Amino acid sequence: MTEVLGYTREGNIALITIDNPPVNALSHAVRAALARAIERAAGDDSRALVLMCAGRTFIAGADITEFGKPAQPPSLPEVLDQLEALGKPVVVAIHGNALGGGLEVALACQSRIAISDARFGFPEVMLGLHPGLGGTARFTRLVNPMQAMTLMLTGKTIDARKAKSLGLVDAVAEERHVRNAVRDAVFGRLKRAKPGPLNALLN
Repeated sequence: MTEVLGYTREGNIALITIDNPPVNALSHAVRAALARAIERAAGDDSRALVLMCAGRTFIAGADITEFGKPAQPPSLPEVLDQLEALGKPVVVAIHGNALGGGLEVALACQSRIAISDARFGFPEVMLGLHPGLGGTARFTRLVNPMQAMTLMLTGKTIDARKAKSLGLVDAVAEERHVRNAVRDAVFGRLKRAKPGPLNALLN
């Protein structure tokens, strides 16, 4: 679709891959491309959507080069509301760091599958910022509010196993098994008994 995002199909599953090296920051180009991809998924015959990132990490946060500049639409809250309202199951596969805005993106999806090396957090509090993109509400729906507030106010990060124990992610898988974990999440949402392989994931 664009140079920062790919939209492909594997059967009746739509695959969105963000590719904005080095850390898949949520630049204006990424936000705009993601909004168009979600709109495309809403209008095609796909039955579910899988969101993932290319490279060494998931979305590691906002694009700091845009700080202090006039905001360009779409805003990230608008894109996340669009993602949450898609009307189809949305499963996100997370590797590396899902921090700040990256974690907010993951929270807007219905199911979260983490590779065992993934880390999660809202470190922006260290810069005097708070998770202001809807994450405070979405996080506390999944995680005990006191534990969620502790993470949001301290800026600490947690690993995938801790995230699973808190209820932040639905499953943790080794990289070689992540296709199966995502497949199970997708087809569990679709209530399909005999899922097919998602061979395009993390190739």
